[in-house]
Amino acid sequence: MDLLVKLYDLPPLEPALVRVEQSGARIHRSIAPERAAVVRWVTENFNERWASEVEMAFSGHPISCFVALDQQSDIIGFACYNSTFKGFFGPTGVDTKWRGNCIGTALLIRSLHALRDDGHAYGIIGWSALDDFYKTTVGAIPIPDSEPGPYGGRIWVEG
Repeated sequence: MDLLVKLYDLPPLEPALVRVEQSGARIHRSIAPERAAVVRWVTENFNERWASEVEMAFSGHPISCFVALDQQSDIIGFACYNSTFKGFFGPTGVDTKWRGNCIGTALLIRSLHALRDDGHAYGIIGWSALDDFYKTTVGAIPIPDSEPGPYGGRIWVEG
């Protein structure tokens, strides 16, 4: 089901970014020359559906995709917003070896701050499987009767 987040009541970004930096990683907004690398990484580590959404995130200006990089500038995580639907967060993912280092939290909060900065009062986390994480991290609440929501009746690409 989809989740609703009050963007006017987000946690501060700084503590999450500090934890990410302490783990040896960093987060930045992607730029156009990174598109192929990010799309390829998402395809290889997650699936083609998410890679399609990442491609869409690269079509706007500013680009609505943040990436997490390790000390060698290798991709270890990503998060998008406004990719499939305006006001929606996702997709997002972190390399399994890097989970537990606050990278997913920082990517989420950074993306939601960007949605707020774009003028949204509320954000939607689409078709979530991590309800407890989103509830605890950003106070997300379920949207009743939102499954399959706007994703219903669409072409479903496996992979």
